[in-house]
Order: sequence, then structure tokens, then C-alpha cells
Amino acid sequence: MSTMKRTEDEKEEDYYGVRNDVMMKMMKMKMMMMMMMMMMMMMMMMMMMMMVMMMMMKMMMLLMMMMMMMMMMMMMMMMMMMMMMMEMMLMKMMMMMMMMMMKMMMMMMMMMMMMMMMMMMMMMMMMMMMMMMMMMMMVW
Repeated sequence: MSTMKRTEDEKEEDYYGVRNDVMMKMMKMKMMMMMMMMMMMMMMMMMMMMMVMMMMMKMMMLLMMMMMMMMMMMMMMMMMMMMMMMEMMLMKMMMMMMMMMMKMMMMMMMMMMMMMMMMMMMMMMMMMMMMMMMMMMMVW
């Protein structure tokens, strides 16, 4: 029974298993790092969006974007907290949370788009009205 030569199974178990404390810690650290990275990415994305929005329509969009940013931050913080509290067995729940967040973000984006469209439509309508008025005046 040599301790030097171990089966692949055992090695794997050691790597992923709950027994190995150090590895657990490492994994947790890794997860934290990942979360941080995600946060950064999100922030970057938000910034980009803000830039675009600013170009398109100034103030309203800006406000909305700010709100979004705040929400994002809150969510990320919550996630971080979760990470701190959670053990590996709750990872699945974590993933579910992530998915939910993503979905929410998507919904928000959609809403924003809708809002923008509405605004545009309104503008167009106004323009049309003005034109009509002008025409009427001219004829009258």
C-alpha cells in the first residue's frame, strides 16, 4: 500500500472534494476573483452604454443609466456577500442567482429601448403636427 502512487480518482477527489481544506479555500478565492472580474466587466459595459446614451439623448437616459448603475452595484454587492457566506455546496444556488440577475438586466435593457423608441415616436409626431399646422396656416 504505497502512498506515493495514487489513483487518478483519488487525486481528483482531493482536488475537488470537501476533504481538502486548502483546495476549498483556493476555489473560494478563485470564485471571488471571478466575481470581481464580472463586476468590472459589468461596470465597463455600463459605462459604454452611458456613453452611447449620452450621444443619443441627453438627460433622461443619463438618469436611467445612473439608476441602472446603482442597481448593478447593489446586486454585485449582494452577490459578494453571498459568496462570503456560502460554501461550495450552495454554488448551484449562486449560479441561479446570476442567471436571474442577467435576465433582469436584459429586461431592463429592453425597457430602455422601448422608452427610447417611444421618445423618438413622440418627437416625430410633434414634428408632423408642426408641419401640419404650418401647412394649415399657409392655406388659411
